[in-house]
Amino acid sequence: MKNILVPTDFTPKAHNAFEVALQLAQRTGGHITLLHVVDMPTGGGVVSSGGPAGGGGLNDLYAIKLLQVVKHRMFELIAEAQRRVEGVEVQDLIHTSSLDEAILEVIEERNIDLVVMGTEEPHDWTRMFTETTSQRLIRTAPCPVLTVKQPAPDFKVQHIVFASDFSAEADRVVPNLRQIQQAFPEATLHLLDVVPSHDRDAAVLARINDFAHRHQLQHYEPDVIDAPKVSIGIPRFVEQAHADLVVMLTHAHTGLSHLWHNNTAESVAVHAAPPVLTLHT
Repeated sequence: MKNILVPTDFTPKAHNAFEVALQLAQRTGGHITLLHVVDMPTGGGVVSSGGPAGGGGLNDLYAIKLLQVVKHRMFELIAEAQRRVEGVEVQDLIHTSSLDEAILEVIEERNIDLVVMGTEEPHDWTRMFTETTSQRLIRTAPCPVLTVKQPAPDFKVQHIVFASDFSAEADRVVPNLRQIQQAFPEATLHLLDVVPSHDRDAAVLARINDFAHRHQLQHYEPDVIDAPKVSIGIPRFVEQAHADLVVMLTHAHTGLSHLWHNNTAESVAVHAAPPVLTLHT
């Protein structure tokens, strides 16, 4: 989680993501790329500190003024980062293609490890960061995606919830879990499964403990919650446990529980209050 991408439209929710990304980068010794996508009248490409790539189409007065405003706001965020954290490099990048295309292109071109994206509750999406955009990114990004909804000027993580059915898919993301625990060594790792009825709790707890022992996970607690849907059970447990971070698989649908399906992670990511980290299996 060292090479971090933060898409920004300069709204409060995007700033929430920036706050969290700064603190993560400080913990991991990482750096941040700030990405803003502009809707230019003609053409497309990438603009960095120098100016429009390839010239042409961006030289009209409107484009120049727009880029000047965007660069100024980027510099303000970089200056804020320098005031708030030490040793975290922040670079700015302005892109003129669509938001989805820009994010995926930057992930590939810059070998991004993590995307930190600001989002809001489903009833109040803005144009740039809509529910569809967040869900598509969770589904299509080749790297982990962290969605952030609340301000986090002091991002302390004491309770991490890893929600899974602990099938073979979960084994593949254990290295990611170890990285998260290394970043937050003081946190308790809650290994959570959701079941439809109480009579399955004992068997599920045994499976969770087997998973933890097999991978020699430390500082963990096995947890089970009864709920008709995973998308209901996880936010309920997260609230009860006062979780600071939720970790989920994006394809937890081939395991032991019929409750898990393709869009579970997407649903939780846009409904659970704390930041949600989605991992590809």
